[in-house]
Amino acid sequence: MTISADGGPLTYAVSFHGKAVLSKSALGLDIQDQPNLGPNVRIVRAQPGSVDETYSMPHGKANPVRNVCNSLSIDVEEIRAPSRKLTLEARAYNDGVAFRYVVPNQPILTELRLAGEKTEFQFAKDATTYPLFLDGFRSSYEDDYHTVPLSGIHRELLIALPLLVELPGVAWVGVTEADIDNYAGMYLMHSGGQARSLFARLAPSAEEPGIVVSAATPVRSPWRILMIGDQPGRLVESNLVTNLSPPSALADTSWIKPGKTAWDWWSGSFAEGVSFRTGMNTETMNHYIDFSASAGLEYMLIDAGWARRGGGPNDSGSDITATNPAIDMPAILDHARSKNVRVWLWAHWTDISRQMDEAFPLFEKWGIAGVKIDFMNRDDQWMVNFYRRVVRKAAEHHLMIDFHGAYKPDGLERTYSNLMTREGVMGAEYNKWSARVTPDHNVMLAFTRMLAGPMDYTPGGFNNATKAQFEPRNRQPMVMGTRAHALALYAVFESPFQMVSDYPEAYKGQDELEYIRAVPTTWDQTQVVGGRPGDYITVARRHGREWYVGSITGWHANEANIPLEFLGRGEFIAEIYADAPDANENPKHATREEKRVNASTLLHVKMAAGGGQAIRIRPAQ
Repeated sequence: MTISADGGPLTYAVSFHGKAVLSKSALGLDIQDQPNLGPNVRIVRAQPGSVDETYSMPHGKANPVRNVCNSLSIDVEEIRAPSRKLTLEARAYNDGVAFRYVVPNQPILTELRLAGEKTEFQFAKDATTYPLFLDGFRSSYEDDYHTVPLSGIHRELLIALPLLVELPGVAWVGVTEADIDNYAGMYLMHSGGQARSLFARLAPSAEEPGIVVSAATPVRSPWRILMIGDQPGRLVESNLVTNLSPPSALADTSWIKPGKTAWDWWSGSFAEGVSFRTGMNTETMNHYIDFSASAGLEYMLIDAGWARRGGGPNDSGSDITATNPAIDMPAILDHARSKNVRVWLWAHWTDISRQMDEAFPLFEKWGIAGVKIDFMNRDDQWMVNFYRRVVRKAAEHHLMIDFHGAYKPDGLERTYSNLMTREGVMGAEYNKWSARVTPDHNVMLAFTRMLAGPMDYTPGGFNNATKAQFEPRNRQPMVMGTRAHALALYAVFESPFQMVSDYPEAYKGQDELEYIRAVPTTWDQTQVVGGRPGDYITVARRHGREWYVGSITGWHANEANIPLEFLGRGEFIAEIYADAPDANENPKHATREEKRVNASTLLHVKMAAGGGQAIRIRPAQ
């Protein structure tokens, strides 16, 4: 990374293995009622440094994590009055670069009222991009990813982060950000006039639409990250987002427990062969708790409808300190304790905002494990700060958090590791009303959305269907793709709080439940063995001495080889769940076999249309 300013504009450029990734690109800030800060500056000080640390988290794609980079802090000053000052901090890693702005306190800038950034990403050549286009800054990030030439992106389209870019013959690049604190979330737009250029757009304030950030100086922007690798899988393996986030703010994290959960909402509170009427009532919740206990799941998530109703849309306006008459919360919690299962509760963000100080201590008293908070659909400065208030207050009361209707992860889970996961993805819930969540979509998610961090996609659907068989429905929803594809998602997709979404009877007598029972939700090592967007992906993840390997393909049948070099020394037993020979017509059909393997073994994967393969590899006894 090269940064320059010599009485002219502040710019940067990035190369990888001697080849240009970004040409000279502009840097700067658009400050309300002042000239832009950045076009006419000189460097007054450049301080090199380095970072070399190792840290652990209660959950993640690797543990421990090594954070090694070279750093540079550059102080610049305008060459003419009022001689405003700006600091640019930069870091260079083996798998990418990052930079951020620091606006120091100074007489003319005791308060920063930022109208926008002038940050530019001028790619060195035309490229293939894989963007998520949004219709505005008020978004849940739930939409389709596309494949578009960089030069073909329309200038009015708003691009969500992370953005995956392929520069042919140069590198794969992932653009995202980390450590959003008292700031607004970043998006990208095409410049229109320059075919290879994207520029930053920040989420506007809901109260002052012309302002994106208002804060007393000093002000630090989030880190602007460029993950860089020779293969797209290297970006999936990267820990840059957490590396660039502050260390843990929690003295004790022993109470933070990753795990899997049953969930009443996705299947429509459905149950078969039971003696009670299903729905949001005590009997149904206890039924799902019983399933968690029998399947070895740590949790049961009670979704919308448990709280005393207040009359607002989407359950906003509920009283989350009391239950509806059909829910006997003490009885449910007693039953859960007797089964060694802990309970999570859903809540609308407006109710959390209104009742957090009262509700969180009460939830702790009840013995609630965590809260799923929904429908924020914004990442302006106020909402970013709301997320942080929530995780801090939740940590005080030993509550874990899952953000739904959320913006992309930014590494906050390193600082407050009671933040387990967040949505910010078009996941399996869309099967209830659309045909949009396809095997092709799942492969794309692994290379795009997952670059930012954990995603609550909500896998586990066992009503597997072909494209022709599929129909959206609210009760007993279907999922497109094969049973082996559905299983493999537990290894491919990262989430330390992972759903087992279908209703309990969907798993009864199904051999594949054993894979779900065994698969962990947090990892010591992650390696992408192969794949590319639009084709397939194979991800291998290690927990202790066991490895879990997931391969998924899109709607085209696929074959791939999996070299097991990552196993290291010793002999292992591979438990393989694969598409059955007739899986193209009967997607619920899967085969299970065991074979002895070692680091020299080459496994051949043959996947049906919308298929996959899930493998558990454990040391041979």
